[in-house]
Amino acid sequence: MFDPKAEYEKWLNTIDSADVKSVDELCRAQVENYSGFFNKLKFGTGGLRAKLGMGLDHMNIWTIGAASQGLANYLLEHFESPSVAIARDSRLCSELFSRRTAEILASSGIKVHYYESIQPTPVLSYTVRELNCSAGVVITASHNPKEYNGYKVYGSDGCQATIDLCNNVQKAIDAIDPFTVEPAISFDNAVTHGLISYVSEDVLDSFIKSTLRVSTRVDCSDLTVAYSPLNGTGLNLCKRIMKDIFVKDVHVVPQQERADGNFPTCPKPNPENADAMKLGLLLAKGSRCDILIATDPDCDRIGVAVDHRGEWKQLTGNELGLVLLDYLARRKSEYECDMSHKVACTSIVSGSMANDIALKYGFQLRRTLTGFKFIGEQIALLESEGRESDFLMGFEESCGYLSGTHVRDKCGIVSTMLACEAAAWWKQRGKDLFQVMQDLYFEHGYWIDRQINIQFDGPDAMAQMTNVMNAIRSEPPFDLGGKTIVEIVDYQSGIQMPVINDLPGDSRQTLPPSNVIRFNLEGGSYVIVRPSGTEPKIKIYEFVKGATNDESKYLEKRIVASLNSLLCS
Repeated sequence: MFDPKAEYEKWLNTIDSADVKSVDELCRAQVENYSGFFNKLKFGTGGLRAKLGMGLDHMNIWTIGAASQGLANYLLEHFESPSVAIARDSRLCSELFSRRTAEILASSGIKVHYYESIQPTPVLSYTVRELNCSAGVVITASHNPKEYNGYKVYGSDGCQATIDLCNNVQKAIDAIDPFTVEPAISFDNAVTHGLISYVSEDVLDSFIKSTLRVSTRVDCSDLTVAYSPLNGTGLNLCKRIMKDIFVKDVHVVPQQERADGNFPTCPKPNPENADAMKLGLLLAKGSRCDILIATDPDCDRIGVAVDHRGEWKQLTGNELGLVLLDYLARRKSEYECDMSHKVACTSIVSGSMANDIALKYGFQLRRTLTGFKFIGEQIALLESEGRESDFLMGFEESCGYLSGTHVRDKCGIVSTMLACEAAAWWKQRGKDLFQVMQDLYFEHGYWIDRQINIQFDGPDAMAQMTNVMNAIRSEPPFDLGGKTIVEIVDYQSGIQMPVINDLPGDSRQTLPPSNVIRFNLEGGSYVIVRPSGTEPKIKIYEFVKGATNDESKYLEKRIVASLNSLLCS
């Protein structure tokens, strides 16, 4: 029988005490309960993510080493002369982990293109394609608390690792003993011998130029912006892009300006959370700004709040996505009579109203599985058809947005530019973005899109999640919130991609099998349930529509009560 205490003792007796201290100082409590020794980390959405600490279930130089050697073995098998781009965010141990990754890859004979300074995740996606790399790695845990870090892998197309790539790399990792992985050459020696080279500023210049190509060319000189990088990577490039679109008045939150993996003023550095936006709101109010923008630590997501008649309102991830989608479609339709060839993409768990906006303007909307890599795959498909310029926009409800095809992942720099341009354009017409969203509700209906998380703890957390999903499949409810379930869609078997505005001759794509269940309710509302790909929790997405806002809120509360009874009993 597996003994986590014995596994813990094995680690103590094998690794150097200095290494233990460097990685485990944040997580000393795990010594008492042997956390980190019950399971092995597995590749989830794009890679690995976990708390820092000892054990195969935590992020440390040994799990990083095994992941890097597994990736190296896979690349050597599939590419003649593989190369990898590496970047990192501002998190604790990110530099240590990125250098160890570079050493392992270089020791395996793989050319490494390394960013010397912290960089946003979308820059890594761009760099992979710009430098014709076989893969990319960025050390980041995105918007998780400071105790976390991660190892995100990108394919040669600049997209987050596909399901097949993750599975193949995982097989390679499973064949490796972490304690046997030791770089044959140091980082500095690898640089001296040309195995590791630093990425030049020219790549960043090219990234900015590519971003500006999707600008909507709005005069932003009258816009006043408060901005926070939340102690992460977004400061330099977001300030640069705002300067390039002529935003003259930018106020940076001083307490959150400097890169700091301790995130001292926002323990949960997620721009979706109101707490992370508090200091930004104080600055925005005091400086009489029009808009507050915050990017998460790896700058692939943004949060936005606006001054609405003297009261500051934060838009949800879905609401900002819908406002930007409507804005881009509106601007495009001003000079293109036929929008039918344009394509927007969003996930199956993102804003319901996107369907209505697609129907209004006539562009095609494709609904992918959760994970921006699936939107990136749709961009690549358009590119293969010679239709790259037809991509209008992609977004996910978790504050991730992209316009343009130079990046194949959500991008906080592109999003910052578009949010500023949309705010400036509507300001010239006497409206703020919150009012624009209210107008969209009035026009298309009062949708409430809400996410609920059911957290699982302990060594058997994953097993608990599996049991809950199995129970829902074997004994599904008959109704939710008093509304009859008229259809159950199980994505486990693979279903046709939901599409609005099919073009003649289009063949509907089939989504990969996924552990997702959708309940369609009478009246048009629906609920989607899926386990998280990076954390031990089940995510529930409500999409509730009523004739009025009050009706939607009442129905939403009833559905929540039903879900609590179903999942927490």
